[in-house]
Amino acid sequence: MGSFQAGSSPSAPHRQTSPTVGNSYTISTDPMSSVGTSLSALTPPPLRRRCRLCFTGVLLLSGAKPDKHTHPFLFRVCSKLQDVRLGNGILGHVIQLGTFSDLFVFNAVINFYAMCGEFGDARKVFDGSLVKDLVSWNSLINGYARRGRPVQGLELYEVMRKDGGGTMPDDVTMIGVVSCCSQLGDLGLGRELHRFVAENDVIRVSPILTNALIDMYIKCNSLEPARELFAAMPNKTSVSYTTMIVGYLKFSMLDAARNLFDEMPNKDIVPWNAMIAGYVQCKREKEAFSLFQEMQHSSEVCADEITMVSLLSACSQIGALDVGRWLHHHIHRRFILNVQLGTALVDMYAKCGHIKESLHVFDIMPERNTMTWTAIICGLANHGLGEEALDYFNKMIVVGLVPDGVTFIGVLSACSHAGLVDQGRKYFAQLSSKYKLKPKLKHYSCMVDLLGKAGLLDEAERLIQTMPMEPDEVVLGALFSACKAHRNMFMGERIGLRLLELDPHDSGIYVVLESMYKEANMVDKAREVRSVMQERQLEKTPGCSLIEVDGIVYEFIVRDKSHSQSKGIYTCLVHLGQQMGLGV
Repeated sequence: MGSFQAGSSPSAPHRQTSPTVGNSYTISTDPMSSVGTSLSALTPPPLRRRCRLCFTGVLLLSGAKPDKHTHPFLFRVCSKLQDVRLGNGILGHVIQLGTFSDLFVFNAVINFYAMCGEFGDARKVFDGSLVKDLVSWNSLINGYARRGRPVQGLELYEVMRKDGGGTMPDDVTMIGVVSCCSQLGDLGLGRELHRFVAENDVIRVSPILTNALIDMYIKCNSLEPARELFAAMPNKTSVSYTTMIVGYLKFSMLDAARNLFDEMPNKDIVPWNAMIAGYVQCKREKEAFSLFQEMQHSSEVCADEITMVSLLSACSQIGALDVGRWLHHHIHRRFILNVQLGTALVDMYAKCGHIKESLHVFDIMPERNTMTWTAIICGLANHGLGEEALDYFNKMIVVGLVPDGVTFIGVLSACSHAGLVDQGRKYFAQLSSKYKLKPKLKHYSCMVDLLGKAGLLDEAERLIQTMPMEPDEVVLGALFSACKAHRNMFMGERIGLRLLELDPHDSGIYVVLESMYKEANMVDKAREVRSVMQERQLEKTPGCSLIEVDGIVYEFIVRDKSHSQSKGIYTCLVHLGQQMGLGV
């Protein structure tokens, strides 16, 4: 059936198929229901207490005893509550009353343990019975799929096919198995499963299974089969549309995603959030804000926390401080400041140049995680407050949080901005020795930048030579810039030529190289560089700046006169230049 590897978990459904009245139980979560949403199953303690009191009351009522018709519902409640203790108590009563041998109760117990992630107990119950039906197998297979154990789920499916006593998988089985395949990203296995359900006509009666197959192909980076399945669906659900929209966004096909989004008959918050996040990820922030305005005028949905996080990220990317402040006010009125929202606000204020407001949000947050601390550390580092950033890093360690690779990017950047070479060396060494993290290109880039700014060019080049991977444009570019700053013509020329091998059409490299030649009075080589640029029709990338006025972000490019008020803008620029003594 293909190779198995560990992965993440989408949802998978479970359905009781036996016909006895009063004993069916349904837990149907579609594979794409978690897209862009938080599915925390934590139930408030008062509800747990009420359930316990209700169960105790049933036991105490004169002549009233739970039976095989009652217990499956009780186990279902325990599954929803994720209350293993209460479920174990009910199981004790089941054993006392002698109803454990009933197949409906037996399946309910397996489903309860699987839903709660207690797979050791679930497997003991499952393996301990000689009588199993399709629901028994489905409960455990889908439990593995839900809890991110795809290897075990597929292994159990193989056991079912070989030793299941002739039990044939149905659509519920295949939803779980396909979900396991999605987690593994095994396209070959996915095609085999698709072929099986098509040959056995399983897919015809199950839109949920079709959705799972579409999701599987997308997660296996195979868009065309997903499009064909979607196009052939006679009854598309909202999940079908959302799954396909997410697929288009994954492949950066924003226009196709938007067309499908506009065709979608009934939209809940998930596709709205998916589209907004897609625009933000593809640096099309204006479309993201425009779609948010459409959402506000829609009577169908209201923005949620995920919407706010995406929009704050858009503000961070383009420096839209006024919009970010409006979103902060909106969050204050409508939401509780949780970790996700707080972290997004900390990051937004820092990237929009207001580190004090970033620190204020950080200070008032009731709870912080590693990402929150990383956001403030990186924010302080980018504002040139290197020592303050390292102080926050030490505080993070004191409170017991473990830094990740992104945290160390902030730490090393802080060392670079503050010129703290010895500390940078120490933290770079701790990355692998103390925290068992494998340094990535970005970490090497930060170290090369730190050493380069300090004028330690030979050490920086030796570090590049000892890297376990090939240096990219960012790593070499950091050393190249340091060579220009410290007027090391010979190393700069060598690194510049390596950069041109990686990207011969990057005009910025030619410009810096020409400037270095001129500074070294190597006029002939400078002319040669300029000649190559002209032959390849390369022009210097024009400078660009952004400014926000009344919540609108304006972009200006050097010599650009496309703005309707460009004449007045350039007049103002001349006046400002004169006041600053620049003689513009």
